[in-house]
Amino acid sequence: MRGQGGTVFGFKERLLSSSQDTRQKRADPCTVPFSKWDLESFDYQELKSELTEVPASNVFEERPSPTGCGELVWVGEPVTFRRAETIAGKYGVWMKDPEPVPPYTRETTWRVDAIGTDIRQVFEYDDADQFMKGYPSKVHVLPRSMESTGAIIYRGSLYFQRRKSRTVAKYDLKTETITVQKDIPSAGYHGQFPYSWGGYTDVDLAVDEMGLWVTYSTDKAKGAIVLSKLDPETLEVEQTWETNIRKQAVANSFMICGTLYTISSYSAPDATVNFAYHTVTSTSEPLSIHFENRYGYSSMVDYNPTERKLFAWDNFNMVTYDIRLSTI
Repeated sequence: MRGQGGTVFGFKERLLSSSQDTRQKRADPCTVPFSKWDLESFDYQELKSELTEVPASNVFEERPSPTGCGELVWVGEPVTFRRAETIAGKYGVWMKDPEPVPPYTRETTWRVDAIGTDIRQVFEYDDADQFMKGYPSKVHVLPRSMESTGAIIYRGSLYFQRRKSRTVAKYDLKTETITVQKDIPSAGYHGQFPYSWGGYTDVDLAVDEMGLWVTYSTDKAKGAIVLSKLDPETLEVEQTWETNIRKQAVANSFMICGTLYTISSYSAPDATVNFAYHTVTSTSEPLSIHFENRYGYSSMVDYNPTERKLFAWDNFNMVTYDIRLSTI
């Protein structure tokens, strides 16, 4: 994605079946259908809470950060690429694959509008031009409904939380099938331990230089963020950390170089990246790195280690942030 500065808006998405591949450049604007959403879906039990700490447990083994990694020291201003056209796109998730496999490339982009009670449509775009103009090359229809905005794409597959469950599914984008499903042990779901904005964001998947991660909480952790490293092939838990950061007290989180970063507010224009949890040392530290919620409602923030940018969804708007890392 090579947009600079200002805002670029696109047209309405065209509906396609899961097996249809138009590869055409002609738009046919129409309204995206979705199941009748109710107040529970729209409000997403938007929570307000204070940042508190709870005791951290021991971790399993430590791993060194890979060469070229560093600690986050700066986040730039948001650059806007698209705006969703319907109420279904107030919240959502958009992604590129940091390690694409054929037929996909680093330019292939995916988008999910996350308002609704039966979220199954995943819009696929061949390149940046298609994405910004609103010409999807395909629309995947998932065989199982997705929960909220915690999905991620990695090595040719979409990883997502199934609706009203602690189950994470791996959906192969090429074969259009779910290849693996696994419960995240004891993870809260469907509003037990969401981020402060609510949204059933109990299970949040992430990718960084070290691989695939999942952020959640459990009754045993008493609402503190639990972080697990997952095997991307089997979804088995490889390592687990219990942090001292209460999940409902932060607005979102992302991983960079094996460190978990949290954001203080989903709506404040002058929010901050306010905590870091380092898996190498099993310690947390307070931070104060400026983070702008330009449109007043950030429902998704993820890091792409190949692009070295944050991708976010802010109140209908799909944006990116440049970042700067220190050297280790």
